[in-house]
Amino acid sequence: MKEALKKSLLSLISVIPMIIAVIALVGLFQTYITPDKFSFLFGKSPFLDTLSGTLIGAISVGHGMISYVVAEGFLQQGISHFGAGAFILAWVTLGFIQLPAEASVFGVRFTIYRNILTLISTILVAYFTVITVGILS
Repeated sequence: MKEALKKSLLSLISVIPMIIAVIALVGLFQTYITPDKFSFLFGKSPFLDTLSGTLIGAISVGHGMISYVVAEGFLQQGISHFGAGAFILAWVTLGFIQLPAEASVFGVRFTIYRNILTLISTILVAYFTVITVGILS
């Protein structure tokens, strides 16, 4: 048990600088890149809105509960449900800013596979969620 705790503590200590860097980058990004700065990327088509929302969410990274507030801001600015839905999914599941930290903890191969599969599923789930809700409404 002592050996496991010692290894865990050493692992945590080695990752702390990367965690601090990721938190700082996310904080800077959220401060200087606001939702209204993204509105020019939307409004072309449902599929392109889904792609834009996915990429913006993947770059932005944040907590799930905050994503709903940001997505509401998107909707108030006239951004489609496709873009807002994709943003929410990508905001929580993807995280391009934290790729180096994730790769250092879980390995490069796992990180690449996870992010590629998550990117594809985010686009599909967001697109078909809006279509399904539209049909059921």
